Amino acid sequence: MKKYFYVINIQYLGYRFHGWQKQPTVKTLHLMVDRTLNFILEGKTFKSLSSGRTDAMVSAESAAFELFLKEPIEDQTAFLDLFNHNLPQDIRALSIREVDETFNIINHSKIKEYLYLFSYGQKNHPFCAPIMTTILDDLDIEIMKEGAKLFQGEHYFKTYCYKPTDNGIYNREVLLCELVENTIYTANYFPEKSYILRVKGKGFMRNQIRLMMGTLIDLGKGKLTLEDIRVSLLPNSTCKMNYIAPASGLILNTIEFE
Repeated sequence: MKKYFYVINIQYLGYRFHGWQKQPTVKTLHLMVDRTLNFILEGKTFKSLSSGRTDAMVSAESAAFELFLKEPIEDQTAFLDLFNHNLPQDIRALSIREVDETFNIINHSKIKEYLYLFSYGQKNHPFCAPIMTTILDDLDIEIMKEGAKLFQGEHYFKTYCYKPTDNGIYNREVLLCELVENTIYTANYFPEKSYILRVKGKGFMRNQIRLMMGTLIDLGKGKLTLEDIRVSLLPNSTCKMNYIAPASGLILNTIEFE
C-alpha cells in the first residue's frame, strides 16, 4: 500500500507541557498533537514523528514533525486550518508540505537555532515566567559576551552534556554562539533590558544549551573565569559544570533541513 509523507511546522508555548515525548500520566506536546490528529482524521491510521525532543517547559517558534498517512491529504490548506482550529491555543501549525519516502525527519541533516531569553537584577512581572529566566543577582554582561564566543567552533563538549557516557560523541561544532540584547520579544510588562543567547548548530546533546547558559551565568556572577570555560572545552576535559539554566527561557527558534 502506498504511503504519504508530510512535514508540518509548528510553534508552541511549552510552559504547561512536560516536553515533547509522550509519557504516562503527564501532559506532553506529542500527546496533544496526536489527540488532535486522531480527531480530525476521524480515526484513520497515522503516525507522527518529531525532528527531536524538547524538555519540559521549552518553547518553539518553529519545530517540525513528520506525518505518515495511508491516504493523501487532498487540500493541505483546509487540513492546516482544521488542525489549527482543534489544537489548544498554545500550539499552532505554521505550514505543511509533502515529502517523499527518502526523507527521514530524525536522520535528515538539519541546522537548529536556539534562543535563551533572560534578564537580571530585579524580580520581573510574573507574566514573564513562561519564556524568560530571571536572574536576581547582578551579572557582568560584557564578560558573558566574551564567554559565549568561546563556545563557537568545534570543541569537546562532554562537560556540557547531562549524564554523559564513555562512548558518546562529544566533538561537536557550534556554528554560532553570541549573547546580544533582546530586540525580538517585547511586552509592556518586560523589564527595560533583557538579553538573548543565540546558539546555532547541527545537533545538540541533552541539556547542552542550558548547561552552556548556566556556565555563562556563573561567569557573569564571578564564580567562573574565561579560562575555566576554555579548559572545559579541551579534549578529555574533566571539568564539571553543574548549573543547568531553567528550561523556561529556552526557545527553539528555527529548524532548517539541508
